[in-house]
Amino acid sequence: MLKRKYMDQLVSWFQNEEKKALVICGARQVGKTYLVEMFAKEYYASFIEINFIENPSLITLFDGNLSVENILAGIALYLPGNTIVPRKTILFLDEIQECPKAITALKFLTKSDIIDVIASGSALGMSYNRVTSFPVGAVEYIDMAALDFREFLWALGISEETIHTVKTFFDEIKEVPDAIHRQMMRYLKQYMVIGGMPEAVNAFVNNNYDYYKADLVQRRIIRDYIADIARFARPEIKIKAEACYKSIPNQLSKENHKFQYSQVEKKGTARKFETSVDWLLNANMAFAVNNVSFIEYPLEAHIIDNSVRLYPNDIGLLIGTYDFGVKKLLVDDEYDEKTTNIILKTAKGGLYEALIADILMKNGHRQLFFYRNESGTAELEFLLENTEGIIPIEVKAGRKRSRTLNNVLEKEDVYRGVKLASQNVGIAGKKLTLPLYMTMFL
Repeated sequence: MLKRKYMDQLVSWFQNEEKKALVICGARQVGKTYLVEMFAKEYYASFIEINFIENPSLITLFDGNLSVENILAGIALYLPGNTIVPRKTILFLDEIQECPKAITALKFLTKSDIIDVIASGSALGMSYNRVTSFPVGAVEYIDMAALDFREFLWALGISEETIHTVKTFFDEIKEVPDAIHRQMMRYLKQYMVIGGMPEAVNAFVNNNYDYYKADLVQRRIIRDYIADIARFARPEIKIKAEACYKSIPNQLSKENHKFQYSQVEKKGTARKFETSVDWLLNANMAFAVNNVSFIEYPLEAHIIDNSVRLYPNDIGLLIGTYDFGVKKLLVDDEYDEKTTNIILKTAKGGLYEALIADILMKNGHRQLFFYRNESGTAELEFLLENTEGIIPIEVKAGRKRSRTLNNVLEKEDVYRGVKLASQNVGIAGKKLTLPLYMTMFL
C-alpha cells in the first residue's frame, strides 16, 4: 500500500465539523481514486462510489432535480446494494468531469447533514467540460500530484525516522556520512528513472526493483496522455498540443532548455502554438518555469513573455520517453565529467534540471522562475522567493564550478544561494552546497 502525504489533508477535512464538499484535482493516473478508497475504508462505515467513466448510465442521476433528497433517492434506486448510514457515509463521485451536472450538484450536496462528499476529477474535464453553474464557495480543493521523492522513499520501505535523520544534516549544515550519502544518491537516481506515477512505482517495488516492468507502465501512461489530448482538446489545437507535448524531451536535451516553438515545427511561432501550451498547463500534463529579466523581488514582475521551460508533470514520464538503456546509464552514472557517452554528455544536464523541478513542484513551489541572460553567459536554473528574499539555485549534475551563482551572491540583497550537486553538504560564505537529494527539504 502506497503511503501518500495527502492523507493528512483528508483527515483534517474529515475532522472539520463545517466541512464542504471536497474536490481532488490532478492529472490522470496520479492516484486520486486509490487515495480516497483507502481514506474511506478507515474513516467511514459506508462508502458509495459512482465512477462516471465505468458507469456512464449513472450520469442520468443528475439529469433532473439536484436536491439532496432526489439524488439520494436515485442512488438507492440505481445502486440498491449500498447502505446510507447517516453521518457515517461518504459519497465519492469519481471522474466527475464526465458529468458536469454533478459538479453543479456539489453546492447542494455540501449542505447535507446525512453524507459527506468527495469528488475526484482530471483537470482536463474540470476545466473544459461545460458546467452550467460551478459551485463557487461550496467546495474545498486539494491539488494532487504523483508521488514526490519522500513518498517514493516510503514506497521503498524507508521510514520517516530515517528521512528525519538525513534532514538533521540539512538543518545543521553538516556533512552526511559517506555511506548514507551514497545510498541517498542511489535512491535519488532510482526516483529519477521511475518517477512517482503510482502504478509505475508499484510495478518497480512489487517486482523486486524491476526497471523494465516500470518502463512498460510509463510508456503506457504516456500513450494514455496523448490519447487524452485527442479526447479532450478542442479540434483546432489537438495536433498542435500533441506536438508540443512530444517535443518536451527534445527541448530539455538542448544546451538552452527554453521551450522553443521552432523545435515543435520549423518556423513555428508563439502565435500558432501558445494556446496549445496553455492547454497542456491547464490539463496538468506539464508545468512551466518562467524566465525573468532581473533577479529582483518580486520576480513575477520581471517575467519575460514567451520565455519558459516546460517539464512533464512527472520526472518518470520524461525519462520514459528515452530508450530503456538510458535508465541503466542514469542509475549507474557516477557523475563522470569526462564521460564519452553521448546521452550523458548532451542530455544529462537537462534531465537533472527536470528532476529538481519535479521535486520543487511537488514540494509545493507552484510558481518557479529561472534566469538566463540574452547571451547565455549567465544562467541560474531556479529562483525561489521566501520572506527573507530571493534564493538563487544552481543545479549541477556533477561537480562543476557555479560561476553564475558566485557572481549573483556578490549582490547585497541576495542573502543566500544554493548549489545542488552530487557533492556533500558544505558552506562557503553565502553559498550553501547541498546534495541533490536534499532538494526535498527546500
